[in-house]
Amino acid sequence: MPNDEIRALMAAPGNDRLTWNTPLSEEHAAQLIAACAPAPGARIADFGSGWGELLMRLVEAASGSTGDGIETDPEAVARGQRLARERGLADRVRFHEVPAAEFPGDGYDLAVSVGSSHAWPGGTPDALKALRAAVRPGGRVLFGDGFWEREPSAAALAGLGAERDDFGSLLQLIRAAEAAGLRPLQVTVADQREWDLFESAAVIGRGERWALAHPGHPLHAGMTEAVDARRGGYYGGYRGTLGLAYLVLSA
Repeated sequence: MPNDEIRALMAAPGNDRLTWNTPLSEEHAAQLIAACAPAPGARIADFGSGWGELLMRLVEAASGSTGDGIETDPEAVARGQRLARERGLADRVRFHEVPAAEFPGDGYDLAVSVGSSHAWPGGTPDALKALRAAVRPGGRVLFGDGFWEREPSAAALAGLGAERDDFGSLLQLIRAAEAAGLRPLQVTVADQREWDLFESAAVIGRGERWALAHPGHPLHAGMTEAVDARRGGYYGGYRGTLGLAYLVLSA
């Protein structure tokens, strides 16, 4: 396990190679925004927003709309606030440093949560119920969550540090959304190229670039070890097994 210093160096908020902290291409993101179809003046909330790139693009897509980013990582919030200022959105996008499960807002036109279902005590079912409760009748939800593309091997589970029951199938994820009172309008999944580019830019790429730039640093050996472990876990384990689905849902 990498120590705290190495984890901090690898952390996503400081990684300028990442547009968003999820396997997602520009084309795919544009399709999601189009399917969410925020109207002028829409109120949008992103639970577990990170630095809010997707939230800001949704706000930019609808004149007069506003966005609330709910995020506990202060580095991500700082990056998001800086980006909002640079893009002229400081008066339309606000960040709240509170846990997603504790944020009291409701009546939104669109609620978003991508890769953050762990923020709710009951995981995916609780996340979907909370998102349903956060939007007005007729509102929409954009939910991104993991699923098994195929039965996970022992190597895949070890590479993720996961258990078999942590995820279900794609159909089970869709059924969970329906059980929460949400109807699927569009279901897409991250493709292999999106996953490969994400892994190459995120922990693996960030760590590798840092190690190359700091050959004599005391943390160099630990960083290289951490990168090698992540690379082995992905290419020798969960690549092609863990999927990420993006569900655009109506309330």
